[in-house]
Amino acid sequence: MRNGILALLCCSLLGLVAPRAEAAATQAELLLDKDAAQPGATILASVRLTMAPRWHTYWRNGGDVGLPTKIVWALPAGITAGEIQWPVPGKYFANTLTSYEYAKEAVLLVPLKLAANAPAGTHELSAKVSWLECETGGSCVPSKTTVNATLRIGTETKPSSSAPQFSDWQKLLPTQKPDLVATARWEAPASTNDTRPLLIEWITSAPKPDFFPYGGEGFEVAGPTEVVSNAGGKVVLRKQVKKSEGEWPKQLLGLLVERADEPHPTGYEVNLLLADGSPTAPAVAKAEITSFAHALLLAFLGGLILNIMPCVLPVIALKIFGFVNQAKESPARVRQLGLVYCLGVLVSFVVLAGVVIGVQQAGRNASWGMQFQNPIFLVSMVTLVTLVALNLFGLFEVSLGGGAMTAASDLARKEGPTGAFFNGILATALATPCTAPLLAPALGFAFAQPPLLILLLFLAIGLGLALPYLLLSFQPAWLRYLPKPGDWMVHFKHAMGFPMLATAIWLLWVSTKIFGRDGALWLGLFLVVLSLAVWIWGEFVQRGGKRRGLAMFISLALLGGAYAYALEGQLHWRNPARATETDGIDWQPWSLEAVTKARAEGRVVLVDFTADWCFTCKANLSSSLEITATRQKLKALNAVALLADNTLETPAIISELKKFGRAGVPMVLVYPADPKAAPLILPTLLTPRIVLEALDKAAK
Repeated sequence: MRNGILALLCCSLLGLVAPRAEAAATQAELLLDKDAAQPGATILASVRLTMAPRWHTYWRNGGDVGLPTKIVWALPAGITAGEIQWPVPGKYFANTLTSYEYAKEAVLLVPLKLAANAPAGTHELSAKVSWLECETGGSCVPSKTTVNATLRIGTETKPSSSAPQFSDWQKLLPTQKPDLVATARWEAPASTNDTRPLLIEWITSAPKPDFFPYGGEGFEVAGPTEVVSNAGGKVVLRKQVKKSEGEWPKQLLGLLVERADEPHPTGYEVNLLLADGSPTAPAVAKAEITSFAHALLLAFLGGLILNIMPCVLPVIALKIFGFVNQAKESPARVRQLGLVYCLGVLVSFVVLAGVVIGVQQAGRNASWGMQFQNPIFLVSMVTLVTLVALNLFGLFEVSLGGGAMTAASDLARKEGPTGAFFNGILATALATPCTAPLLAPALGFAFAQPPLLILLLFLAIGLGLALPYLLLSFQPAWLRYLPKPGDWMVHFKHAMGFPMLATAIWLLWVSTKIFGRDGALWLGLFLVVLSLAVWIWGEFVQRGGKRRGLAMFISLALLGGAYAYALEGQLHWRNPARATETDGIDWQPWSLEAVTKARAEGRVVLVDFTADWCFTCKANLSSSLEITATRQKLKALNAVALLADNTLETPAIISELKKFGRAGVPMVLVYPADPKAAPLILPTLLTPRIVLEALDKAAK
């Protein structure tokens, strides 16, 4: 960093004494995506820098010789500016120096938030923009200007003439990639030296991969990137990290970049964690792919090993139970069911290969287990696995006859061709999040191959997964070693429900990555009501005598109500983006000092005493606090929102609860703007009206 600063100072001094044309080499203008907007809306502003030929400006991390563009806003009351959204830069080298630059044009996007009470009328938006512009092979000159734009706030929304360009500019921004897999680790332990090598592993087949760091306090990541290896769908990059003060970094923020040699590469935002800043254990050596035949062998062996992975063990238990049942049948029947099971596995892997090929042809990176990133698949799978567990526990039986019910019976009992085929599909679905030894390099190799080779490699994995059952089917003599059918099988069937239930819990945990902790709570409550509905069905419809119609109605009503309220109303399971608030309350940690400070400033204060295990707290939050009306009211009053989290026992919070006569959470307090006024204690169960009226009263 010191060398970069010296180089920059020299470059800037040269620019100050160098002869300048009357106009700067870079022109700046302020554009809006809307000419008119309504209060409460968010618009996009763009500071567009247009550089003369051979001139360039710099990214948020200029590198060794650059400085980022700065924007200082002068906005009317009721309008606030967000963070700059930087397009992915180009990377350039000059002698031993690295820089991250924009040539010809750079468009910096900034979201502008209009308050709910933003005054109507025509407003002038202004910003002071300063940047460093450098000529290729020549001087660098600091420049600045003031840019302006006009926005009308009222009852209508009107796109500006520049609005169509904003979609093109947004395509140049870095993106979030849910299926991106990357890790970072120190290559060498810390020493007295102030420079350490860092290895970044990225599962990708992208050409010219690189890492562009955002930068950080007390350290810098050197510009040069060494590609240690790039084979089998995985790249390993080496970067040098130099520490100037403090501890070694515990995380690296930046972009993983594809086609880094292009002026506008594709970049993905990442936060690479480095644990406590100490080196991790050396990576275990993995098999390198030497040929397609080698990849086929590893794929087959990996599929074989999948049979003993935790993801697939529940299905194995079910198949063992099925084989015990089949032992009393004819060998021909057992062979038939074994072949059907294998067909189910292979068909599933053909479908998976088709998905991977489709994603690959669409220009995106495919990954093993990517269907678990699909919320519809995940909810459907956890529901299905829960139903299978309940069936094994004997809560219900699907054996009422009829075409559809007979098929369902086969699925639940895992008998017959339909059951065998279904077992193959289920085994494949549960196997995909597991990566067995030897399978990882084969998959990495597969994702980078043409469609036909991808299909063959996936079939090899499927064949390895299905082989043990196929051998048992064609060797009926081996089934003699299994216990003879008897009453013990009922108990064994019940016992097999527990690994299936464990799988459901694991899937519920996976769902937190998509729906969040609160979303997993609603999904779990849906599964509880589903279990109750299934129990009523089995106990009073299937095995009951009188009033079967009433029991059927109650069961279906519970199921329909739980689906409508929990999955659709609260979870928004088909579109989880709707379930995530992008503009929630700005909660700050509670403390007595924070309350005192806010009240001294004459601000209204709302305090929510809560805990993750408090269901009433969650209900109050979703029904009355984290709602649009409350958020708008808090912003309009410039109120402070404090969160007193008592999930883990906190003496200060418990003391405050007792002070107001409460034995525990929930408790919501509203402190008036008058520092001398006593706080308002809201009821245990909240409604939006109670909260809004308390805030209005506190503001008077």
